Amino acid sequence: MTESHPFKSGYVAILGRPNVGKSTLLNQLLGYRLSIVSPKPQTTRRRVLGILHGENHQILFLDTPGILQKTRYALHKRMMEQARAAVQDADVLLFVVEPVEPDEVDQEVLNFLKGHPKPVLLVINKIDTVEKRKLLPVMDAYSKLFPFQEIVPVSALKADGLDVLLRLIVQYLPEGPPYYPEDTLTDMDERSLVAERIRERIFHLYREEIPYSAAVEIEEFIEQDPAHGGKDYIRATIYVERDSQKGILIGKGGEKLRKVGTQVRKEIEFLLGRPVYLELWVKVFPKWRQNPAFLKRLGL
Repeated sequence: MTESHPFKSGYVAILGRPNVGKSTLLNQLLGYRLSIVSPKPQTTRRRVLGILHGENHQILFLDTPGILQKTRYALHKRMMEQARAAVQDADVLLFVVEPVEPDEVDQEVLNFLKGHPKPVLLVINKIDTVEKRKLLPVMDAYSKLFPFQEIVPVSALKADGLDVLLRLIVQYLPEGPPYYPEDTLTDMDERSLVAERIRERIFHLYREEIPYSAAVEIEEFIEQDPAHGGKDYIRATIYVERDSQKGILIGKGGEKLRKVGTQVRKEIEFLLGRPVYLELWVKVFPKWRQNPAFLKRLGL
């Protein structure tokens, strides 16, 4: 911190409809993979805090679930509650969209943001997928709908334009001391991070309803367990809503579940920086997405 560059800190909420690249944007801005990502929409179910430490700033990014028009389940309602809470907590808002002109869903989200006293920056993501000449009509259409402080075209996947976005975020942050020590990257504990990695792998390996009907709970987590050769022992339960889903998740002779375990164990070991003994179990919990007590147990 210097007299000419006072220290700045604050919360930055990343908002948008499902699958616009919010989690990819967060991971690229942080420089490490915190939020889980997949090609499927509605991968993010909870508010994820990622902390970026700079010489004269500390940015507390809040990745949020994609804004849904319809909330079929109690789970969806919780997801939208988390998104709304992030908006209220934020000092700066990033509204992330794809490089196409807005429709009625985008208008609804912007109506939700109207009246918010904090700066709102429009982030047009995935610009690597369109010709540059097609961006101007998109920028013009959005500027007529909402008084954005800035409009920033980026490609989160290719890290294009993120330096400009980061500079603008710092510009709009309030002055203030850091909230967290410099070695803190998130407020999520290891159990939550591991559960999310398992859920991410399910999103990548299964089709249709399986990823959306699956929840992961860490039942046991013992660091450097002598009973397992000094490896971390992790026992996780994957909940689904129907017996048929359980059969698909496990696969013939347990083949599919073993594939999940083999792939995700390597990711968990990289995440934790130590060897892991992982056990995966599958249980049926009918209509868990409608069960407030279970959602609370999952931290949702």
